[in-house]
Amino acid sequence: MLTINQPERKVAVIGGGPAGLMAAEVISRNGLRVDVYDAMPSAGRKFLLAGKGGLNLTHAEPQDAFRSRYGMRRPQLEPLLDAFGPDALRDWARGLGVETFVGTSGRVFPAGMKAAPLLRTWLHRLREAGVRFHMRHRWLGWDDQGALRFATPQGEHRLRADAVVLAMGGGSWPKLGSDGAWAQLLVQRGVEVAALRPANCGFDIGWSEHFRTRFAGHPVKPVVVSFTDAAGLVHRRQGEFVVTATGVEGSLVYALSAALRDGIAARGGAVLHLDLAPGWELPRLIEELSRPRGSRSLSSHLQSRIGIRGVKAGLLREIVPAQDFADPARLAAAIKALPLRLVAPRPLEEAISSAGGVAFEALDEHLMIRKLPGVFCAGEMLDWEAPTGGYLLTACFASGRAAGRGALAWLNQKTREQQAQP
Repeated sequence: MLTINQPERKVAVIGGGPAGLMAAEVISRNGLRVDVYDAMPSAGRKFLLAGKGGLNLTHAEPQDAFRSRYGMRRPQLEPLLDAFGPDALRDWARGLGVETFVGTSGRVFPAGMKAAPLLRTWLHRLREAGVRFHMRHRWLGWDDQGALRFATPQGEHRLRADAVVLAMGGGSWPKLGSDGAWAQLLVQRGVEVAALRPANCGFDIGWSEHFRTRFAGHPVKPVVVSFTDAAGLVHRRQGEFVVTATGVEGSLVYALSAALRDGIAARGGAVLHLDLAPGWELPRLIEELSRPRGSRSLSSHLQSRIGIRGVKAGLLREIVPAQDFADPARLAAAIKALPLRLVAPRPLEEAISSAGGVAFEALDEHLMIRKLPGVFCAGEMLDWEAPTGGYLLTACFASGRAAGRGALAWLNQKTREQQAQP
């Protein structure tokens, strides 16, 4: 454990989500004064929303598969996950009196499913450790003397801290505090920040009025989706998604959202292919569709022979040219690879999470901003992204812990330097 023998050292943690709270916990355990500042009236608001339908804390899949979910930023996140990965996170929750279990999909949940009991117990433990919370404090950057500036209901407040941990989230769900306003403040200081973009998001398609009115809100399942990215890599998954008034969203879409978003940015659009009849081989489909249907309608024929009905039948009518319905081979091909043309991701404020943020290249190995000594970053502020399934929260906790330990190491070094001076 890191130890600092100067209790007068003060650390400011800006952001009261999982990353910021974990940093505060690590630092306060070493006897330092920690003050947490957040723009919202209470801490952990997005965390509570994430757990509203069941808190997916982490995932129990094998280590290599788990780490592959972080894509290009896997090398930067692996050391953090080595120090505090899924098993450590479950042990930590157990230390709060919250047992966890693994669901059928491998996702890990608290025994009671909800986020509120865990957060309530955690905040109590932090306060018992001396952590002080300052709510409705919106960070405004630094003044000319290096003091932190906050807008509060009582007016502007300024303070000096010996170390700062920034953990203010990305740019999604701004009503819960993650509005990305910090990005410009850091850019003004010369920090490299990648533009914030929607991640785990829905996409616009531009349905006909008839289809939108009839099928918005309907789940499409089971279905296999596939997408070929600009590098020729084929992404393929099975599950379900939901038709929305403007396009599509849901777990399958979120899983491919990074590739789809980047494809749209590069080529002006992306085509997602749907297999509406998983488990059916194309020759068998053609054979079934070629059978005489007598007096039955084509809709009845599709339902009785293949099980295509409801929203799946609606998708065929929406996308397949009318003349192709009379050709069993063309109709079968459409059922196995229905092209869904996506035109744009939904706005950042609607996304579950965001990509972009403070570049890892702007940080040292302890997550300290090289151009701002003593200032550390954690959580969704960093330039990484991951699918839903517990991966987002795990990396937020892990990076918060790393930033907290980084701040301790830096303060220890400063103390040694001061003590070495004659």
